Amino acid sequence: MNKRIQVIKYVAFDLIGSFVAWLLFHRYRKMVVEPQLFGYDVDFYLDVNVIIGLVALPLFWVFLFFVSGFYRDVLRRSRLKELGLSLGITLLGSVIIFFLLLLDDFVASYKSYYHLFFTLLILQFACTYFPRLILTSLTTRRIRTRRLVFPTLIVGDGDNAYKVHREILEEKIPLGNKVVGYVGHGKNENESLARELPNFGNCSNIRNVIHQHSIDELILALDHKDNKQLSAIVNELLMLNVSVKATPSMYDFLTGRVKMSQIFGTPLIHISFALMPIWQQKIKQLIDLFASLTALLILLPVIIVIAAAIKITSRGPILFSQERVGQYGRPFNIYKFRSMYIDAEANGPALSTKNDKRITPLGRFLRKTRFDEIPNFWNVLKGDMSLVGPRPERQFYIDQIVKEAPHYIHLQKVKPGITSWGQVKYGYAENVEEMIERLKYDLLYIENMSLFVDFKIMIYTLITVFKGRGV
Repeated sequence: MNKRIQVIKYVAFDLIGSFVAWLLFHRYRKMVVEPQLFGYDVDFYLDVNVIIGLVALPLFWVFLFFVSGFYRDVLRRSRLKELGLSLGITLLGSVIIFFLLLLDDFVASYKSYYHLFFTLLILQFACTYFPRLILTSLTTRRIRTRRLVFPTLIVGDGDNAYKVHREILEEKIPLGNKVVGYVGHGKNENESLARELPNFGNCSNIRNVIHQHSIDELILALDHKDNKQLSAIVNELLMLNVSVKATPSMYDFLTGRVKMSQIFGTPLIHISFALMPIWQQKIKQLIDLFASLTALLILLPVIIVIAAAIKITSRGPILFSQERVGQYGRPFNIYKFRSMYIDAEANGPALSTKNDKRITPLGRFLRKTRFDEIPNFWNVLKGDMSLVGPRPERQFYIDQIVKEAPHYIHLQKVKPGITSWGQVKYGYAENVEEMIERLKYDLLYIENMSLFVDFKIMIYTLITVFKGRGV
């Protein structure tokens, strides 16, 4: 089943359901509420305000559902959680609409306000939840009948891994996992597991195995919890967008870390790499898109002037493009205004310094004001970058940094940014040692990610730009 098509179905049903709900609500106002006020029947008709509502309100509801994470993981939905979340979001949206659009209505009695609110709540919930429930139930049925499966890889080759595989095979109610093989470390390999599943090599090859076999879910089932090995595996997984679960120990049971969502499922701990609540993640994405588009439009005259100045003052292209490493280790081309003479790296990669002779006089001004990074907004619109996040580096330097600081790989949990905590606190790095020194600030950002922190970093960045303190 195509995940994108499933998302489109949910969005389409929510749009149609919200449209129908508002149309029925308007009819209720005309047929019930207004006759109580005027003392006579009122004709049902669609005026301009109602038509605007029929267009705007469905978009408002889809926005709310989007921000709450309704359209994430659409193939693995808990109907009970969906019920609770649907009710909560519908209640929140109805309160917003009531205070913005309905509170100034003329009514016969204050009781009419209660009737209006609860009618809107019931209609909106019924028209959006039940079609969504049908879609979710159809998907669940396909999973239960094994027509929809999620290719699953077991990490581990001992008795624990074999036990997990048997429990998945013997599930009374299938949860969609189809174990396609395992990777291990070659120590105490379970012979029964080796007979039942193909061995895809050792843990160091895990990234290639996931790509080659289109793995959708991964289960950590190591017999001996070697912290060094686990750390290496997690570092590999940080760059891969897969669902990760782990077998719990008795300590995990006793401390209450194991939260079951399925009665008949294998007890597993879901490992989340999410660093922000879903609603903050979605708002961060929307802010990235809106702010970047706005910035490019407002700065268009500045962009034209800079482009002309670069062309007049030195030979070479206006824009500079270079491959950088982004979220999950994916390479992308970053765009900047060219601030160096052409063939600046003819002798190989080299970081810039304060008195770098490769920088043009105009380029020095662009770097000082950070105007050279204006084209980065295009990278944000493309989805390669965010407004705030660790600055992206080249693979050439990442390889050197990881040798000294393996935890650098944690920065690839998030999208790289135009500005970062490390950039604000430390500035540009002139060598690998300084890049490692700046790393601690970016790791602090990841551990404290929130919209509030993003706003603070953006404010400090603007102050830096206005004071011309860039390198």
